[in-house]
Amino acid sequence: MTGFADRVRIKRTEETERLGLAGREGQVFGHTTPSVTEVAVVGAPSEDYAVNVHFDELDEGFWFAENLVELVDHAAGTVISFEGQDTEWVRLPNGEWQEKSSLTK
Repeated sequence: MTGFADRVRIKRTEETERLGLAGREGQVFGHTTPSVTEVAVVGAPSEDYAVNVHFDELDEGFWFAENLVELVDHAAGTVISFEGQDTEWVRLPNGEWQEKSSLTK
């Protein structure tokens, strides 16, 4: 299973080839339950679950069945922060997030 911010690669299938997405690497932006959100999903999910992958070079994201997404790495060094908070989180190589004060910059 992939998590938020993981770098992933899209597996090669007839559908991902046709869409020009096979072999592309992107970053996980989220997960959803397609039956609730009614998003279009590339592939046939075995469960009611889909992964959103954003591709920088396309400036676009797509929802995928989880079996089409393979982990490349946990995008170590990725930083997230929220406006109005003095804290940021940095992704570690093992996939965990380390909380840091952003006031020390």
